[in-house]
Amino acid sequence: MAEDEPGATATAPVQRGTNQAGMRAFNERLVLSLVRRHRALAKSAIAGMTGLSVQTVSVIMRQLEADDLLLRGEPQRGKVGQPRVPMSINPEGAFFVGVKIGRRSLQIMLVDFEGGVRHSVTHGYDFPKTLECFGRVRSQVAEYAAMLGPKADRLAGLGLAMPSRIWEWADEIGADQAELARWADIDIAAELALVPALPVYVQDDATAACGAELAFGNPEGLMDFLHVHVGAFIGGGIVLNGALHTGRTGKAAALWPLPVSDGKGGTVPLLDRASLILLERRVLAAGLPVELLHDLSGDWESLGDVLEAWLDGAGPAIAQAVVAAASVLELGTVVVDGALPDPVRDRLVARVRDELELYDMRGFERPEVRTGTVGPDARAIGGASLPLFDRYLVDPGTLAVSGGRQAS
Repeated sequence: MAEDEPGATATAPVQRGTNQAGMRAFNERLVLSLVRRHRALAKSAIAGMTGLSVQTVSVIMRQLEADDLLLRGEPQRGKVGQPRVPMSINPEGAFFVGVKIGRRSLQIMLVDFEGGVRHSVTHGYDFPKTLECFGRVRSQVAEYAAMLGPKADRLAGLGLAMPSRIWEWADEIGADQAELARWADIDIAAELALVPALPVYVQDDATAACGAELAFGNPEGLMDFLHVHVGAFIGGGIVLNGALHTGRTGKAAALWPLPVSDGKGGTVPLLDRASLILLERRVLAAGLPVELLHDLSGDWESLGDVLEAWLDGAGPAIAQAVVAAASVLELGTVVVDGALPDPVRDRLVARVRDELELYDMRGFERPEVRTGTVGPDARAIGGASLPLFDRYLVDPGTLAVSGGRQAS
């Protein structure tokens, strides 16, 4: 698998549970997914959601409890029959390492089985260097294994989110061409040979951010939406029928090359109107502290007119991209997130909404623009979700026919 072709997680077909022995692996995943979605469930509730017999669910839940993946709650009494015993996810049943190799920073996090971030470190740089990035990842994974102690054998995989064909963007990010070209021939799985050995998964960073919103955000259970992630570059992802749609090579809804108005009668790629690289250049040109852009808790409003000019360009450009995407796929919702302080992200979303109102969309449902719920860590969290879904859960869309949340 080439490094620019994201590894796809295994997905189960959309179907209800079955009592056939050959489907036991799927049924275990289905039970884990439902318990995780609802926080706690008794066997009778799961049987009603899936169509599995209570006896089959009991066997599955006993095995998952024995494997330390589920925790038994206190019996709930006061109803006819035996007390209901809710089961919940054991956060320490498994652990995953999520890695984001970005154009300006490296993030490595430890995520538990419930999706909680146990630890996270970020290293900034001018551009990513192969030896430095992989050395830091190996060192950090060893540190995480030491932190887990006797539970280190529960490390279940490493998911890496990174820009596709990153070596083609040396000029845009001010990188050394020869150094960045090393990424073209790198064998990521070999570079990430770890002790203990972990399965390695790779996905485009913006697609991973969309997957994080689907898996760990998305409070209303939306089944179809476009996800826009504003980072050093702008990118996107798309969810259709409750599943992450990655496309032929994993770069569906990339967004950045989409032509938008340059404000002067011509067109430019969305990248040139709505990326943080552009904001960074303007900050440098104005003699302002560029380090502020690496501090998501900092006061970006102090950038004054520079920030205003960037928002004035990014808002209309993203709105134009939204109209183009929604008119093709009939998407009712667009989620905007990114490596931005919450106040700046909220202002950007407001600009996109206002610009969207200026379009003539008669005969068509105007998309609703929402703020994302995962935030700046979405790419690394999305990376961690790759082994989680591949090894333990069913595709989120499956839950729509098995008692999961329905689209509003």
